[in-house]
Amino acid sequence: MTQPPRSALILGVAGLLPFLWSVATEMSPALAEFGLRWMGPRFLGPYVGLAYGTVILSFMAGALWGFASRAEVNAGLFHALAVIPALWAFFFVGGGPVSAAIYLAAGFAGLLALDWFFDQHGLTPSWWMPLRVGLTAVVVACLMFTAFA
Repeated sequence: MTQPPRSALILGVAGLLPFLWSVATEMSPALAEFGLRWMGPRFLGPYVGLAYGTVILSFMAGALWGFASRAEVNAGLFHALAVIPALWAFFFVGGGPVSAAIYLAAGFAGLLALDWFFDQHGLTPSWWMPLRVGLTAVVVACLMFTAFA
């Protein structure tokens, strides 16, 4: 196992900021008021975390698609698996913030399982799983806060 490239680590952690901002503005009325004045309501509380989470879950399907293209055996299976996160977001994320957060958290957990499956078949870089486990833990924790706070 190798360390992720610095750029992947920095960008991965930066990608957590909207999830963390979502939780922060749910927890702090003063921060929410600041955000409302400077960014508007769609960038606050559950709205930003759920919208961004839907985009990122779909984006990660694209990453899996790229890994699937490296498969020399069962490429069709890997390509089919790669589209699941985007379809999950499309069909299951919606409704109120509680159900959307739960479905998104489940989607990210399922994505991590797909990451592991692709990794076990040698389709990901050696640093992929350590990076994904940490990022996924933070994302799921933020979404669970939204669902149950």
